[in-house]
This record gives sequence, structure tokens and C-alpha cells, in this order.
Amino acid sequence: MTAAEFFSCSLLAFGAPLAMFALTIANDPVRIIIMIAAAFFWLLSFLLSSMIWYAVVPLRSYLAFGMVFAILIQETFRFGVYLLLKRTESGLKEISENHEIGSNKAEIAYVSGFGFGAMSGAFAIINVLADSVGPGTLGLRHGSEYFFVTSASMTLCMTLLNTFWSVIFFNGVDNKSYLKILWVVGSHLVVSGLSLLNRKELYAATIIPSYIILVITLYIAFKCAGGSSKGFLQTFRART
Repeated sequence: MTAAEFFSCSLLAFGAPLAMFALTIANDPVRIIIMIAAAFFWLLSFLLSSMIWYAVVPLRSYLAFGMVFAILIQETFRFGVYLLLKRTESGLKEISENHEIGSNKAEIAYVSGFGFGAMSGAFAIINVLADSVGPGTLGLRHGSEYFFVTSASMTLCMTLLNTFWSVIFFNGVDNKSYLKILWVVGSHLVVSGLSLLNRKELYAATIIPSYIILVITLYIAFKCAGGSSKGFLQTFRART
């Protein structure tokens, strides 16, 4: 039972990201480099957030305090990734095999956002997956049986959100559209704040609004990448 729970939650959390990686990133070494660089920036933001949390002793017990600072630091480092890629844009175009990634800003944003999200998701779920292996499982005597599947669902949500957030954020900075930047930071705070409800086992109140925000963010990112509303709707229609 615990092995089935482990594999099902692992596939739920990482199935779609692995497919995205295999189909859109793995075939280009430059994209892999960008993804790893973005993941490293997320690790730096996590390290800085941990140092601040450790230094401010009186507020350690307040999870919301650490969460807000962590999000603001992450978004600052997202901007740092943007600046880094902006400076290396011409070099990426030269070394890229297809000579397109350096000129396609939406693609660069997508790949860097995926690196951000993949590292974030790995840190969020790895300990939960380790506990799901056993020796027991939740829901028999204490705790909710929905804890593991909720954690996996939120990991998937945050991984995809980070990918789309970078597309919106980079486009917002390029076009000086501060509303887009505000959406990224604001929705990041809202989704992370909703996750605090998991402590009270209000899982539906966390997952449903988070996935609504995910769909809205996907639509905005699709528009930023040059898509149309008609094209967005067509992606959800069955093809015969």
C-alpha cells in the first residue's frame, strides 16, 4: 500500500513536468544549461531565506513571516535570472544549435521558469515522498488520508505556476507592464498563503483556488507568448 502511494504521488507531482522536460528541453543542451542556472538561482534564494529565518529568532514560530520573505526573495532572484539571461542573450544565440533560443524571449522565460519550478517542487515534496514509503500510512489513527495526494497536487501546481510566472514576469519587465509583475508576486503570495490552510486540513480550500489561479496564469502566459484567446480555447478541444 505504501509503495503504491509513493509511486502514485510521485507521478502526480512529477509526471507532467517530466513530460515537459522530455518534449521541450532535453533535446537542446542550451535549454538544459538555462534550466540548471535558474534552478541554482532558486537554491540561492532558498539559502538566503533560510538565513533570514534563522537570524530573526523572535519570528521563527510564525510560518507566515518566513513565507512572505521567502516569496519576495524568490521573485528578486527571478529578476536576477532575467538580468543574467539578458546579458548573455547574444551568446546564447551564437552557441545554440538552432540559433533561435537567443531570440525567442518567451522560450527562454519558459525554460528558466521550469528550472525554478522543478527545484521548488523537488524541495517541497521529497521529504513527503520519503515518509509515504512507510512503515505506516496516514488516515488510520491520526492525520488525514488526503495529505500525501494534496502535497503532490500542490507540488505540481507550484511547478507549473513557476514556469508560467517566469513567462509573465519576463514579458512584464520587457514591456514595462507592472500589472503583470504585480500579478506574479501577488498570485505567488496568495497561493503560498492558501497552503497554510493545510495545517487545519482544509485541503479543498487550498487546492481549488490554487488551480483556478493556475488556469488564469496559464492564460496570461499564453497571451504573453503571442497566443490568442481562440487558440487557447482550441487547446482544450478534442482533435479528431
